[in-house]
Amino acid sequence: MSTPTDRPLRDPWARAEVAAATIESGHREPLFIGMPTAGEVTEKVSNVVERKPSKAFFLALTITSSIAGWGVLTILYTIVTGIGVWGNNQPVGWAWDITNFVFWIGIGHAGTLISAILFLFRQNWRTAINRAAEAMTIFAVMCALIFPIIHTGRPWVAVYWLLPLPNQMEMWVNFRSPLLWDVFAVSTYFTVSLMFWFVGLVPDLATLRNRATKKISKIVFTVLSLGWTGANRHWHRYEKAYLILAGLSTPLVLSVHTIVSFDFAVSIIPGWHTTIFPPYFVAGAIFSGFAMVLTLMIIARKLLGLEQFLTLKHIENMNKILMATGMMVGYAYGVEFFIAWYSGNPFERFIFINRAFGPYAWAYWTMVTCNVFIPQLFWFKKIRRNLAITWVISIFVNIGMWFERFVIIATSLHRDFLPSSWGYFTPTWIDVSIFAGTVGIFLTLFLLFAKYLPVLAMAEVKSILPGAQPTHNGHGGTH
Repeated sequence: MSTPTDRPLRDPWARAEVAAATIESGHREPLFIGMPTAGEVTEKVSNVVERKPSKAFFLALTITSSIAGWGVLTILYTIVTGIGVWGNNQPVGWAWDITNFVFWIGIGHAGTLISAILFLFRQNWRTAINRAAEAMTIFAVMCALIFPIIHTGRPWVAVYWLLPLPNQMEMWVNFRSPLLWDVFAVSTYFTVSLMFWFVGLVPDLATLRNRATKKISKIVFTVLSLGWTGANRHWHRYEKAYLILAGLSTPLVLSVHTIVSFDFAVSIIPGWHTTIFPPYFVAGAIFSGFAMVLTLMIIARKLLGLEQFLTLKHIENMNKILMATGMMVGYAYGVEFFIAWYSGNPFERFIFINRAFGPYAWAYWTMVTCNVFIPQLFWFKKIRRNLAITWVISIFVNIGMWFERFVIIATSLHRDFLPSSWGYFTPTWIDVSIFAGTVGIFLTLFLLFAKYLPVLAMAEVKSILPGAQPTHNGHGGTH
């Protein structure tokens, strides 16, 4: 009686049957559908870059770039007119600007986690999503950096004073300010993430260079691939550089959002002055980052035809992380209330009671519903492997995490120690337009990346294919 392994594995149907037999026999579910060859990986991913852009691509790019353009115009209007065009008031001096800053920094955390930490732990399932997640990190940090710059009101002056440059007054910046810590943390995070992303791209850029038929593409990919030939010494240096950058990136996952949380935690304002903020913010950042990766990659895998490489196993693994970090965030919400009660501080108690039952109760319970209750659906395997439900839940998580930052900022400020100075923040159309503009910038950059650069890390995917290992089924050789 013949088995699937008796047939040539170059037959795609045979490869599919081998994968099915592997699952039925109780072995671990394969990372790819149909056991693709190295050549098929190259063809599938490279064709996305090489084929002519479709009308749907240009339509999507037109929509996102139009939103981005409108946002840029409102940013310029803010700079020319002043931040008085925002809804900020007394006592709510921080509002949508800092909310959006923390939100975008959080979105960027999944890329470093997937690429660096999972790489160091040799989690091979990361190879289907790490390239896109790394790109999203860079784009999200670029969007985040807009807000603290324009928040200063006079960015042409603030940018100079935020950098530790010698000046004519022989004065240095205030290194005790957590806002300055943000400058160092975020700029370091962006630089290391950009280098990590680019180093991982080099072998794939060389592949596109070798396949390029147009002169411009040939020149661009030749320059970007840095003379890569695939020689043994090139791979040796590549792997060493990638490992070093992964090691540098790993502590950044913890440090960057920890420092962002210090913007609040080192103050004495009730609702902010809490030691749980660093781990709470890090867990929330990973939570929102993974949600955004799911939101975009579920659509990308369908439109780019990558279902063979980004399988339900990858989606399920990400959903497990989403559920775990969601429970961490929910635990932090509960601990905040417990400590507010246990501290015996009446101002701290008032702030948290006001969050849950005050004027912003609608925002608080939206946050809790989206971040705590809805992700509990991932306890069910059928839901973890359902693409439509997963995509909807990821949208809710993105919404909930934005509201988390808004609740932390607005509810801690709008009612301070004097009832006579209580107020209520309402965003203006400028606030909404600038945030929408950053969403447009983020999506525009992701569309351009997905079309003109390999969205899948071809070299890494090939390294974990069946047969790529030197002792696979007792046979040597690589693809």
